[in-house]
Amino acid sequence: MDSDTIWKHIDTQRGELADLLAELPEESWDRPSLCHGWTVRDVAAHLTAAQARLRDVIGPALRAGFRYNATIKLAALRSPLSHQEIIATLRGFVGSRRTAPFVTELEPLLDILVHTQDICAPLGITREMPLDAAVAAADRVLTLRGPMRLWKPPTDRRLVATDVDWSYGQGPTVEAPMASLLLMLTGRTS
Repeated sequence: MDSDTIWKHIDTQRGELADLLAELPEESWDRPSLCHGWTVRDVAAHLTAAQARLRDVIGPALRAGFRYNATIKLAALRSPLSHQEIIATLRGFVGSRRTAPFVTELEPLLDILVHTQDICAPLGITREMPLDAAVAAADRVLTLRGPMRLWKPPTDRRLVATDVDWSYGQGPTVEAPMASLLLMLTGRTS
């Protein structure tokens, strides 16, 4: 997938998520998300860090002992943004190609696809995931290294998408839609 297509998907998904969040009743923001230990609000706040500058992440990184996952969680759970500010920030990202430090354009794609599901699924909202974007995100999950590799891909089974030509691994076959496989690859069990 070329860069323009990746950013088109990111922009579309961010805009649609902002619209969805704007329509949520206040109590939905406090509901647990698929992201273990995070509320819908926490996940939405995390997505506002997609264009954080290095100076924005130094403080949380220091407080978290420079542990990658702990830094991300700390920044999301302590976000001072109101719901309206979260929505406005996501809308403000549309059209920008800036990323947070040390990430490629594939990480914002991965984040927006998976975290949109983290928000929508527990609220009973069905959101389709573009197949080509889901494939690119799954491939990125499988190539992440170092502290950004938050999930361990299964080594004992073969994952096969039922709606697009994509597969990974060896062993007994698990067939599912690409969106479900991406969620499994990122540690979602629902």
